[in-house]
Amino acid sequence: MQEIKCPNCGKVFQVDESGYAQILQQVRDSHFEKELKRREAELKEKNESNIQIARMEQEKVSAEELRKKDEKIGELDKTIEALKAKLEGAETEKKLAVTEAVQKKDRELADAVQKKDRELAETVQKKDREIAEKSLSITELEGKLENKDNESALKEKSLKDQYESALKMKDEQIEYYKDFKARQSTKMVGESLEQHCQNQFNSIRMTAFPNAYFEKDNDARTGSKGDFIFRESADDGTEFISIMFEMKNEMDETATKHKNEDFFKELDKDRREKNCEYAVLVSMLEADNEYYNNGIVDVSYRYEKMYVIRPQFFIPMITLLRNAALNSLHYQRELQVVKNQQVDILHFEENMNAFKDAFGRNYRIASEKFSKAIEEIDKTISHLQKTKEALLSSENNLRLANNKAEDLSIKKLTKDAPSVAAMFDEMKK
Repeated sequence: MQEIKCPNCGKVFQVDESGYAQILQQVRDSHFEKELKRREAELKEKNESNIQIARMEQEKVSAEELRKKDEKIGELDKTIEALKAKLEGAETEKKLAVTEAVQKKDRELADAVQKKDRELAETVQKKDREIAEKSLSITELEGKLENKDNESALKEKSLKDQYESALKMKDEQIEYYKDFKARQSTKMVGESLEQHCQNQFNSIRMTAFPNAYFEKDNDARTGSKGDFIFRESADDGTEFISIMFEMKNEMDETATKHKNEDFFKELDKDRREKNCEYAVLVSMLEADNEYYNNGIVDVSYRYEKMYVIRPQFFIPMITLLRNAALNSLHYQRELQVVKNQQVDILHFEENMNAFKDAFGRNYRIASEKFSKAIEEIDKTISHLQKTKEALLSSENNLRLANNKAEDLSIKKLTKDAPSVAAMFDEMKK
């Protein structure tokens, strides 16, 4: 038996072991329930506080990162705009420089052609004056030799033969100078047009183009090829000029006459496949066409950066394009620097996007794990609630069992067993 003192009245009373255990269990259950509720409230409050703090810190970090990224993107946009403006200005200056150089060379070529025309006219006039003077001499000789028939006849015949031969030579020379305009300084006897152009270039290669590449195009992997390729690079390896050459010649007695424009499309195709900047057709076709006989013909209205020239303009054409490209070499270098900067910007954007993706992935994983932790906490709370309910149910069953045990008596046990009740009565007596 256990003694228990009432805290209110101070009365002491005794209880058996089962009653004491029941009272102790009630006290423990009450204290456990209060402690459980207190712990549950503290845990919820702490979790909510941690969640709120984590969200605030995450939002602060995200806002700061977004602000920095916006600032960097703004700076990059300004840099890109500045680079675009610089590229446009460089391209405009390059076009102006090339146009000015071409115009200057055209004027020089026109002046040279006019000078040759004047020299030709002066030569013809001089020959005419000589013939006229010699004709006057013949007339004077005929008047002086009227009395000497035999001698004058012989001398007259000799002089006529002599001056007829001179007139014939003069006519042949005039025809030569007429053809000289279209075939100026071009040697076609015993050599092809290709060999002629190659000899012209090789004769000045070491003095004018010591670092240039000028060789036949032997690469026919794409199905076609040009005749010659000219390339030249600066000391730092930057290629600043490249030309695809095609040479076309035709014999005078050829029945089917070709035109220059018949070869434009194939030449442009070869230029693009061999990564050349310019295409030049060196042609002896359409010899009577003044359009092609006047100098360098720009046909870029049909095909980009394409020219048609006669063989006498072969070296001047290379020099013209080479000098124009050489003047714009520093612009090409700046353009290459800008291209490298653009590549760096692309790499920066790729790295930034990779960082954003990785950051988003980590944030998503953290958020998922955070949600999963909350779910686990909820499951734990639910499990504790079920444990509490099970304990309460067990305590109720114990209380009912205890009540039944207290109500148990010999009278109730022997209610349906009179013989046993008689035996207990005998024992009591």
